[in-house]
Amino acid sequence: MVPSTGGYRLRTVVLDAGHGGKDRGCAGQSAREADVSLKIILELGQLIEENMPEVKVVYTRKTDEFVELADRAGIANKNNADLFISVHCNAGPSVAHGTEVWTMGPHKTEANLATAKRENAVILQEDNYKERYSGFDPRSPQSHILFSLYQSAHIDNSLRFAAKVDHEFRTSVGRTSRGVKQAGFLVLWKSTMPSVLIEAGFLTNPTEERYLNDKSGQSYMASGIYRAFRKYKQDLEASSAAD
Repeated sequence: MVPSTGGYRLRTVVLDAGHGGKDRGCAGQSAREADVSLKIILELGQLIEENMPEVKVVYTRKTDEFVELADRAGIANKNNADLFISVHCNAGPSVAHGTEVWTMGPHKTEANLATAKRENAVILQEDNYKERYSGFDPRSPQSHILFSLYQSAHIDNSLRFAAKVDHEFRTSVGRTSRGVKQAGFLVLWKSTMPSVLIEAGFLTNPTEERYLNDKSGQSYMASGIYRAFRKYKQDLEASSAAD
């Protein structure tokens, strides 16, 4: 039960499965990003709902449907979410492997920019995207550079949660980690709460594709994110009660 007195309480989390519907995301030999991300998100949501009934879980999608990027953040904002978690899969050379946890911020390398450009390119499938995203062009490096200068008021807690997810992936889940990174992701841009984008692994790597396309691998990933969420919630509430 939620205590009736005390400080801050994390009450609502929005879970976002990347891509969906006409947007399949990246792909391996058989696995599709839209499908894998949804399975991980649904399992994560079930863990939170079963073990933390005081937390309201909201999904941007629970089926194979197309949801525009601005609408994903809009769902989080409308529900006054305390945290926004977006799950994706990566693409690259067949030898590329490992998890990445991203927050909003300036990209430090061309590789970081390339990841943001790939994930942001989905808006080309949306109608009137230039109007909806203030003239942003996902094909333009200049757009990403200007856009990534946007600094969220929630960057500290975004990084705090990202570090916990990365720690769980490296330790309890036993995954290779490519670290916590920053870049300008449209899906995080308009969210008014701490938010992260998780790249669960590379579907273009045959070994990682098998892992991510397997129910046990998806369960390991979901449980790692869940443990990070539980610790993040406990830390925030404890520090709030101590203030």
